[in-house]
Amino acid sequence: MLLLPLYYLLVSSFKTNAQIFSSPLSPPTSLSFEKFASAVSDARLDLAILNSLIVTVSSLIVVLVLALPASYALARADGRAAAVIERAFSLGFLIPTFAALVPTFLLAAQLDLFHTRTFLILFMPATSLPLAVVLLTQFMRTVPLEVEEAARMDGAGSLTILIRVYLPMVVPGIATVGILSFLTYWNEYLYSLVLIGPDRAQRTIQVAVPTLRSPLETDFGILAAGTVVTLLPVYVAYAFLQRRMEGAMIGSAVKI
Repeated sequence: MLLLPLYYLLVSSFKTNAQIFSSPLSPPTSLSFEKFASAVSDARLDLAILNSLIVTVSSLIVVLVLALPASYALARADGRAAAVIERAFSLGFLIPTFAALVPTFLLAAQLDLFHTRTFLILFMPATSLPLAVVLLTQFMRTVPLEVEEAARMDGAGSLTILIRVYLPMVVPGIATVGILSFLTYWNEYLYSLVLIGPDRAQRTIQVAVPTLRSPLETDFGILAAGTVVTLLPVYVAYAFLQRRMEGAMIGSAVKI
């Protein structure tokens, strides 16, 4: 189920429109990379990929910098205040993404950051922060309290304990949050289109690929080639993090 769509896109990248519609799953008759070159040059996918990487990596760093200390504090805090704050993060799941579009647009305009990557980098972490905090808090709670107490007896402060004790022990959780956030940021289309627009210098890959379509005549081979280019970073990221993520899933299942 996962390989068939990828196979279809890949073989379509080497075919004409007639070949795509007449025999969609048959292997291509030639292996010319002309359509990949056309997709990159026509939509400036090279620049769009660079913009997407800047937005995705920067947003991922921001969400981890914010979520890790918050999760550590919530995991070790007692009392009603901590429970209320944790539930407040959970309420973030109830807010539809499109519901914040208009106020976000107005905020970007008021801050004079409209049509800039900077605002998108500052805004995107807010969309995944609830999930990151909720997940990482559960992983932080699996760390034995005795380990923290031993570190404090050796004179370690809270920041040192977070970095040297907790982070190495919750790497599977960080990997899980990383891959989920990476997919969210990389595949984001609506806010990228509204906040950055069609500006070639700053638009992301998800905004650039649809420009390969034409109202008169679309070369679906070029469109398929552009789509394959957008999928490659996702597959690379998952290939590096899949073992950590699967380990986190298995570990959570065993604990349950």
